[in-house]
Amino acid sequence: MVFLARRGASSSVDEGQRQTRGVGQRVGVGWHGGYCGRCNSCRRGDLFACETQQITGISFDGGYGEYMVAPVSAVARFPDDLSPVDSAPLLCAGITTFNALRNSGARPGDVVAVLGLGGLGHLGVQYAAKCGFKTVAIARGKDKEPLARQLGASVYIDSQSQDPAAELQKLGGANVILSTVTVGDAMSAVQGGLAIKGTLIVIGAAESVQLSPIVLLMGNRSVKGWYSGTAIDSQDTLAFSARAGVRSMNEIFPLERVNEAYERMMSGKARFRVVLTMK
Repeated sequence: MVFLARRGASSSVDEGQRQTRGVGQRVGVGWHGGYCGRCNSCRRGDLFACETQQITGISFDGGYGEYMVAPVSAVARFPDDLSPVDSAPLLCAGITTFNALRNSGARPGDVVAVLGLGGLGHLGVQYAAKCGFKTVAIARGKDKEPLARQLGASVYIDSQSQDPAAELQKLGGANVILSTVTVGDAMSAVQGGLAIKGTLIVIGAAESVQLSPIVLLMGNRSVKGWYSGTAIDSQDTLAFSARAGVRSMNEIFPLERVNEAYERMMSGKARFRVVLTMK
């Protein structure tokens, strides 16, 4: 869930660099609700692992309203040429996919597969393509191929009619597989498609995943999870998205129809993000 602060933020000091936010500066707040700066994780520079685990909407009030108060360390600026409607989903699904990919170790030209073509996946495919990776989209059904191609995938694998691991190996194996799905069986089915020293990055929360020790051992392969990121990562995501033309596909509802919007989101039928707007 993403929250945007309205115009009128106080001036503050940004993470890692001094940047003044004056009254009227447009800012956004994502799932990451800031950090304490005092615990061992923060002192070692692992801000995402802050022991206070500040989460927007849980650690402090936020969202579903016209105003909110947020910690300085949670606030990210967004570009003037990016609208609030475009920015909001990028502060959640956007930062999660972009930040995972840019920290994956993959280089331009490497084979990067995105498992799933939903709220996370449709952005992951765009980011992978814009970063110069040979982008492979994996989803269920031949009907999703046109969308995958439109988003920038150069290869599409239908996991209903094809063995995704075998198809990836035909390409030489995937240096990175970004798993955006929440189904453990789907994650298990692709691990054999990793290249030597390839990495399966999990950003979709599944209850359990079956892993093959042989697949991992014989190819020096790995599986890791990735946390979305801090406010400066959100800011980088927004800046990159504005320059590269990455956009979320949204269904837009006014704040007065919040209950309807929430039900639409929970139904799983939204394509692909639900955004609330305010007058």
